[in-house]
Amino acid sequence: MKRAGYIVAAILMFVSLVACQGNKQGGVSSGGDTLAVDYAQLLTIVEYDGYSVASIRDPWNKGRMLHEYVLLPKGTEVPSGFEKATIVRTPVSNALIYTAVHSALAIELGAGKQIGGVCDFQYIHSPFIIDGVHDGSIKDCGDAMTPDLERIIDLEPDVVLLSPFENSGGYGRVEELGVPLIECADYMETSPLGRAEWMKFYGRLFGVGDEADQLFRQVNDDYLQMKAKAADANEKPSVIADMKIGSVWYVPGGQSTQGKLWADANAVYPYADDNHSGSLALAFEAVFDKAGDADIWVIRYNQPVALTYRQLAADYHGNAELKAFKERRVYGCNTGHTAFYEETPFHPDRLLRDYIQICHPEMELGGLNYFEKIEE
Repeated sequence: MKRAGYIVAAILMFVSLVACQGNKQGGVSSGGDTLAVDYAQLLTIVEYDGYSVASIRDPWNKGRMLHEYVLLPKGTEVPSGFEKATIVRTPVSNALIYTAVHSALAIELGAGKQIGGVCDFQYIHSPFIIDGVHDGSIKDCGDAMTPDLERIIDLEPDVVLLSPFENSGGYGRVEELGVPLIECADYMETSPLGRAEWMKFYGRLFGVGDEADQLFRQVNDDYLQMKAKAADANEKPSVIADMKIGSVWYVPGGQSTQGKLWADANAVYPYADDNHSGSLALAFEAVFDKAGDADIWVIRYNQPVALTYRQLAADYHGNAELKAFKERRVYGCNTGHTAFYEETPFHPDRLLRDYIQICHPEMELGGLNYFEKIEE
């Protein structure tokens, strides 16, 4: 009996300890249901009765929190225990969005009319945004790095969606307006589906959480189906990405979303063993030594006219010595003429489809979305 008593006491102590530990995480209280987030490493969403809490981990400081948001329906009382969190009244109805990719997602989710303003308008391809700026229903708030504060004040947004950067020093005078700043750290995820999964958070901001969940399920299913198809390919070509700009060739790191996309396309990426999630700044000679014999060369660029082999050779003589150049297996994506940057972060399935068709042209998957073979 005495032994049984000790066991019961130990169990009660353990349960008490776990409960105490659970209540130490920000303002999160008991009784919430953690939303399934299967791929994203920086995002946690807990849904309570009448509100949700989204926690964003700091990508640059392991173990620290970047931001915590309480997504609370308009007109409801603020729950206790969230003194350090940012309260966001939902659904957001007049958002200022700094980035084209998050504007495109809001439109796809059916929340386009809740966009009040944008930054970097010159990089936006969306007809909805272009028409809105021209007819005055959407305000152009200037450059994302130095936004027009007077226009933002005139807009009176209820939230500002922007991208955080390491050691950025803050967001300038926008922080003084008292408007909730939504730090969109999705770009720091290291897997394509991990970044795409952030749409669950953004959907709940705009009051279209169910639509976001449904869209992600479709993206996830399509991506995994494409990956399975690529695994059946007979050959596994090697791929090199982007090109020398000035004196530097910025190569996607092995742990970047681009590196993982190549792996899922059943291709060999020469930098797959690298442990960086960002880009590597390398000299042309270093890239040539490691990846000069890659079978395929894929280039993202932005210019008024299509890239050609003649231009590549004229830009830098070493380009013509790459195996993919000699064998005419170079593909280009003119990001100035396509919605590459607007669509692919939340639709990695579409980009994977392109990469599979480039690497395994025998697979008929409906044609390329963003890339095309460059001409002479």
